[in-house]
Amino acid sequence: MNPDAHHLWRAPRWALALLLACLGMLGPFSIDTYLPAFSGIAASIGATPTEMQQTLSAYLFGFAIMNLFHGALSDSFGRRPVVLAGIAAFTVASAGCALANHIGALVFWRAVQGMSAGAGIVVSRAVIRDMFPPADAQRVMSQVTIYFGVAPAVAPMVGGFLFVHVGWHAIFWFLTGVGVLLWLGNWKLLPETLHATHKQPFNVPHLLRGYWQLLSNPRFFMLALASGIPFNGMFLYVLSAPVFLGELLHLSPGEFFWFFTLTIAGIMAGSFLSGRLAGRIKPKHQIRHGFVVMLLVSLVNVALNLAFEPNAWWALWPIAIFAFGWALMVPVVTLMVLDLVPDRRGMASSLQACVGSVANGVVAGVIAPLVMHSAVALAVASLLMMSIGIVAWVWVKPHVS
Repeated sequence: MNPDAHHLWRAPRWALALLLACLGMLGPFSIDTYLPAFSGIAASIGATPTEMQQTLSAYLFGFAIMNLFHGALSDSFGRRPVVLAGIAAFTVASAGCALANHIGALVFWRAVQGMSAGAGIVVSRAVIRDMFPPADAQRVMSQVTIYFGVAPAVAPMVGGFLFVHVGWHAIFWFLTGVGVLLWLGNWKLLPETLHATHKQPFNVPHLLRGYWQLLSNPRFFMLALASGIPFNGMFLYVLSAPVFLGELLHLSPGEFFWFFTLTIAGIMAGSFLSGRLAGRIKPKHQIRHGFVVMLLVSLVNVALNLAFEPNAWWALWPIAIFAFGWALMVPVVTLMVLDLVPDRRGMASSLQACVGSVANGVVAGVIAPLVMHSAVALAVASLLMMSIGIVAWVWVKPHVS
């Protein structure tokens, strides 16, 4: 923690949480805004559905690759410069997407978007731990998750509105405008939270030693799996939303908002409870509660889909409850990851985000296309991904105080 933290931010704690949440929202917002326009973009530029899927995979893999470096750079040059540079690159890439007139250009600029958008979410986690002791950091992390949860609910609505009334290019011009506003807001408000005495030398041998320190630590890897992989249990449904909601649940596009509203309500409720429990129960007990919720509802989801034809009145609730369980435990696991290496919190945040992003890319490019046409297959895949998180947590739990 920065010893001068109390001088750096004098506004209410929730205001800093909101600023950091806006940084974290940039990644998922730029995914979900253009999903409603998939078919329209494909028709406009002459792309196949498989090629359009690659625009999503390129974004996610770009996000994962650069996540290896955002945090490490912020450990050496400071949090603020990396955030401002990342937002600037994202803004340019969004304009590039808006101007793209063939699939190759769109895939390229989406990859650049992904490579730059990760700076916000990676560095914001390190900022939280720079500024607050553990219990307060958990409360702020929970507040960030609450605000963060608004993005996936609002983004498809914004994207769908722009696509229908203006055209798909407007979606990316909108993201360009968001990037400009975020850059200006952070340039004016975001303090440098990395204390000068905590900066790491920027040279290749030192960086490699840091990466090796983390990657050779089984606790770090298992905690990263425990926090990142279960998210895909619900992200799988987000990626499969057009097929899952339209073909399997027979909802009209105007009714898709029920899925996003319920899921985000689950995230916000779990995050709120996580913040309320900070300092009141042991962190490992809170994590256990989150995994128990996800395990039970995943088993119920599989059973219901095996027993009945999927129906909207019951099929959306298990996903929302799963989201509640994930949001209950993920702020705690994230802070555990950061505290494993207090002098390299940026790098730890980078590698944690990279693990999750690689998983997101695999789910988007490989798993979702395989299972999205079957409600049973979706439920089983969600259970299996959550189970990876449980196994990782059971392995690391005996080493947690």
